[in-house]
Amino acid sequence: MEEFNIILAGVGGQGTVLASEILGTAAVMAGFNVQESEVLGMSQRGGAVVSHIRFGSKVYGPIVPDGKGDVLVALEISEALRNMTLLSRQGLSIVNTRSIIPYTVSVGISKYPSLEEIMERLTKYARVIAIDATELAGKAGNVVAVNTVMLGALAGSGRFPIGRETILKAIEARVNKNVVQVNKRAFMLGYEEVRSTSRAGRIENLSPQARTHG
Repeated sequence: MEEFNIILAGVGGQGTVLASEILGTAAVMAGFNVQESEVLGMSQRGGAVVSHIRFGSKVYGPIVPDGKGDVLVALEISEALRNMTLLSRQGLSIVNTRSIIPYTVSVGISKYPSLEEIMERLTKYARVIAIDATELAGKAGNVVAVNTVMLGALAGSGRFPIGRETILKAIEARVNKNVVQVNKRAFMLGYEEVRSTSRAGRIENLSPQARTHG
């Protein structure tokens, strides 16, 4: 494999950078050359955080060019919208359906689009898997573990060229030992959520509405 490009997008405090470090570590463990880059926002204001990870046998530069992303993982759903042009039309978006409303919306400076509006735009652009990662993180024991739920969903999608066990080893290597088990549970819940729906033939748009109405 010459090159694989992934974008992780979220807001400050969601662990987007840690998720990118886990994936980068997994790629190194798998024997790939790895390039990474982060753009950090202000966590106390819900600032956007975007990480680019590029790995393979031939990788030049840390930034994913527009239209060249293989997978976009969005820990906050509107951040998928903000970064979707980085994704190839043949790529995949994996999104958390829970929103984090920016302070600019709270004070009336800007508007936040509805879930339906976001999903409509995303699905017109490329393939989408949407799950409630926040709910699954809570089931794992800590709602902060949204980032590792989303990594599990990535592994379960079948579009990531690094195996589940390697990513779990990377979680052990990068996550504080006091919360490793919670994060591994979160990873497996995300993995099984996507895998079970895939087996049922409903791999796309796994929003709460889709799961309810089947």
